[in-house]
Amino acid sequence: MTETTGSTATPESGNPEGADGADETTPVDADGKVLSRRERKRANKASGGDQKSGKRAKKGLFARIGLFYRQIIAELRKVVWPSRSDLIQYTSVVVTFVVVIMGLVYGLDTGFGKLSFWIFG
Repeated sequence: MTETTGSTATPESGNPEGADGADETTPVDADGKVLSRRERKRANKASGGDQKSGKRAKKGLFARIGLFYRQIIAELRKVVWPSRSDLIQYTSVVVTFVVVIMGLVYGLDTGFGKLSFWIFG
C-alpha cells in the first residue's frame, strides 16, 4: 500500500521544501529547519502572540445567540422542501407501514397468548 503525499493524517504532511506552493515565507528556526504547525504555535504563544483580536475575539452572550439563530435560518434556506404531493405520498407510506407492523404484532401476540393458554390451561 502506498502513502499519499500531503495526507492530513500525519503532522509531517504538507508540501516539501522546493515543491509548488512552498515559498520563502515558510517559517524556519535558527538552524534553517522548517517549523511544524505545533512548533509555530508554541513559538507564537511564547512570544505573547496568542491574544485573540478582531473577528476571533470572544463575543457577548446575545451576539452568540444571534449568530446561532442566523446560522439556523441560513441552513433552513438550503433545505429542499418536499412538494405537497410528495408529502402526502411519504405520509401514506409511513402510515401503511405502521398499520402492517401493528397487524403483525397483534397477530403474533394473539397467537402466543392462545398458545400459552392451551399449554398452561
